[in-house]
Amino acid sequence: MEGNHTIWIEKYRPRRLDEMVGQKDIVVRLQSYVKTGTLPHLLFTGSAGIGKTTAAVALARELFGESWQMNFREMNASDERGIDVVRNQIKEFARTSPLAGATFKILFLDEADALTTDAQAALRRTMETYARTCRFILSCNYSSKIIDPIQSRCAIYRFRPLDRDAIIEEITRIAAIEGLTVTAKALDAIVYVASGDMRKAINALQGAAILQPVIDEKMIYEITATARPEEIEELLDLSMEGRFDEAERLLSELIRDRGIAPNELINQCYRAVVRRDLDRTLKVKLIDALGETDFRLSEGASSEIQMEALLARFVLAADQHR
Repeated sequence: MEGNHTIWIEKYRPRRLDEMVGQKDIVVRLQSYVKTGTLPHLLFTGSAGIGKTTAAVALARELFGESWQMNFREMNASDERGIDVVRNQIKEFARTSPLAGATFKILFLDEADALTTDAQAALRRTMETYARTCRFILSCNYSSKIIDPIQSRCAIYRFRPLDRDAIIEEITRIAAIEGLTVTAKALDAIVYVASGDMRKAINALQGAAILQPVIDEKMIYEITATARPEEIEELLDLSMEGRFDEAERLLSELIRDRGIAPNELINQCYRAVVRRDLDRTLKVKLIDALGETDFRLSEGASSEIQMEALLARFVLAADQHR
């Protein structure tokens, strides 16, 4: 099959704005900049894998044409997050004149929320000083971590997690090009695993395609080390019915035998609890237990003890509710 030796997330990255799936409102607004040839500073915010970098690169391609690489630079703020990177690398790029007849250049700063407060203050001054020759596109997961003086200087675009239709559209297109057969249940599994992240969806498809051209849902869950939704439902049912020993055995199978990460199980349990039709008080207690366990794991607590304690808290919450 074609493409097995390439990274599909790059191979199928949209090169033009109109090739992007999802984010239709944002695409229309960005296309208006291309038509007018003008561009303010931009701030793209949202979770990973939903099109922020793709939008920035596609915008530069359409604004500058063949010379786009001369007038576009991408930097990752999480690599060097101190003030020196702003004073040296960023300022050096911003102060030089645009090439090939362009009226400005674009500096795309990914993961800008990783910059320290001092570095952001220096960046704000650089944005002011070189506004005639350089436009900044900042990308971040959390806009709240960007200082207000920068936010007020940017047009803010909030990217949403991609919906089911957008992911299925792109996965179906790639499967057709690669000569793959993807079952309907496999598509459902990809949507579930991706949770709005197109990179996860495409990586899951490529991982399955390496094994065979006919892809079913079992392959998707195995490759991505994800529990099936019905297994998560069973884990919750056993816990809330007070059958702790059985729930513990299922948890052990998922973590030890299947190698599913505890944090991933917490995320899946959270998604299942939110969707369930439960009494409000019980749902609050379950979500509180999930949040507490997630925090403790992030602080370095024993994953085995904390996951079993989570089941115990589920059992107690359900028992108190009865």
